[in-house]
Amino acid sequence: MVTTTSPYRAPKALSIFGISEIPEIFPGDDLAEVIVRALQKMGDRIKDDDILVIAQKIVSKSEGRQVHLSSVTPSSRAIDLGEKTEKDPRLVELILKESNALVAYRSGVLIVEHKSGIVLANAGIDRSNVPEGCQDDTVLLLPEDADQSAASIRKKLGSKVGVIINDSVGRAWRLGTIGTAIGASGLSTLVNLNGNPDRNARALQSTLIALADELAAAASIVMGQAAEGIPVVVIRGMEKSDLKGTARQIIRPHQMDLFR
Repeated sequence: MVTTTSPYRAPKALSIFGISEIPEIFPGDDLAEVIVRALQKMGDRIKDDDILVIAQKIVSKSEGRQVHLSSVTPSSRAIDLGEKTEKDPRLVELILKESNALVAYRSGVLIVEHKSGIVLANAGIDRSNVPEGCQDDTVLLLPEDADQSAASIRKKLGSKVGVIINDSVGRAWRLGTIGTAIGASGLSTLVNLNGNPDRNARALQSTLIALADELAAAASIVMGQAAEGIPVVVIRGMEKSDLKGTARQIIRPHQMDLFR
């Protein structure tokens, strides 16, 4: 596990705003260029230390991660799980192919460990907000390597910005989904405050902040979840103390996982 070694200072205030004018994204589109143009239309520009939070869906679209279910042939295992979960066996086949392991299942949902290490429902495969006219047959897979996707976008935007790719992920002990960083580049993603004094000079002993997840969740409030059309959010005012963070660093190692 890697955490930032630089001193962390909580910001006194943050500015969080969505970028409008983002067009429909298609395979091969340059997201960095799309973002810069959309900001220019708003009379703004990328600034040093900006953190761009980008919805997974448009990253997946730009990377051609759309699959037509009609092209999928389900295995016997997928057919069996499809019956048990009441899900399309073709979709189940995709879920299994995108996963390292099946964690749990019930009617309507499969909990898996995605190839990236993230544990989530249905391997993050989704039918919402796919191009008009093919909703019934087309699904979106997560990026193959969301950390690399974030690094690639950041390289085009400039090394002084941070990039987070977020998705809505459920939690084991609480209802509802929350914006979660599935990819990141150019910022501290996990901040270790252990050893720092509290207000009474006692050293903190178990304070590890998933900073990228907190930023992803904050951005999700502005993005919305339905037809808002705000797939990119800018966060300003965050001091980036470590530029080497990745979303993979936030994943709990198997040897520390008490529930699998």
